[in-house]
Amino acid sequence: MQATDPTRREDDEMDTLTEPAFTGMAERHRRELHVHCYRMLGSFEDAEDTVQETFLRAWRRRETYAGRSTFRAWLYRIATNACLDLLAKHRPEPAGGGEVPWLQPYPDRLLDELPAAGADEPETMAVSRETIELAYLVAVQHLAPRPRAVLILRDVLGWPAKDVADLLGDTVNSVNSALQRARAGMRAHLPAERQDWTGGDEDDQTRDLVRRFTAASVAVDIPALAAMMRDDVRCSMPPTPGLHLGRDAVLRDWTAEGYPQITGLRAVPATANRQPATAFYHWRERENAYLPLTLDVLRISGGVVTEITTFHADRFPSFGLPARLSADGSVAG
Repeated sequence: MQATDPTRREDDEMDTLTEPAFTGMAERHRRELHVHCYRMLGSFEDAEDTVQETFLRAWRRRETYAGRSTFRAWLYRIATNACLDLLAKHRPEPAGGGEVPWLQPYPDRLLDELPAAGADEPETMAVSRETIELAYLVAVQHLAPRPRAVLILRDVLGWPAKDVADLLGDTVNSVNSALQRARAGMRAHLPAERQDWTGGDEDDQTRDLVRRFTAASVAVDIPALAAMMRDDVRCSMPPTPGLHLGRDAVLRDWTAEGYPQITGLRAVPATANRQPATAFYHWRERENAYLPLTLDVLRISGGVVTEITTFHADRFPSFGLPARLSADGSVAG
């Protein structure tokens, strides 16, 4: 007796699926599709909207699923095109100095939901640390949309050039050419010391550096902070304009007349984009509590801080961070 092809079975049953059953199939892939859209768009919120659009398009066009690829690959096709459509309507341009004001962080607790390589679907790839770090996301945002899609599909997801060409309605030669241009663009915008990025689990030295840097931030100890930053450190605060390049520039900004030397801070450790992060809370007398202030994401290279990306307090909910801390620093009810 001939075995039933599960892919063909999916194809045959697609027209008879109820919407809840179809949604259940699609939901299995929500997190990885969200990460894919996030790489394409650089925005956590835009990625959420695009995944919803992907599921809506998939349901409306379910008859187009012909079983020539896996259901997962079909969803990736729809998601990629949804991202390209969004970028065609509104493609924001990086600001001066390479700033990406729409950049948002991605909580590690959600990245942990991704399926591991070799799980239910053999082709599923675990998220690569180097392709989710903020510097990579910033570099990707400098690419035109189609080369961006080619790069992510080929180098991150490992799709064959023929499949990418089919998705984009292009030739294999054009895809290969776009990939080479995209790789060159990435080299131009990625940090020179990329091979020295923190890899794997954070080591004791990195954890100690983050602990000391956080303590110095709470104490507003500028000399101590300066000693832990590399000469060419980068500091930005998307979406607020202003990119500070170099330790001297950062310190001039932090110590400028009129700069708010914020005291009365509490810090809660966090992780974002597979990088160490710290959530800062500021004491508010009227509220009798510490309220969310900023989320600092650090890039560590060679035992020093090489980049500080500070995000506003509106990012706290997606990280599952407390809405307030009590006077003793505990989570307030």
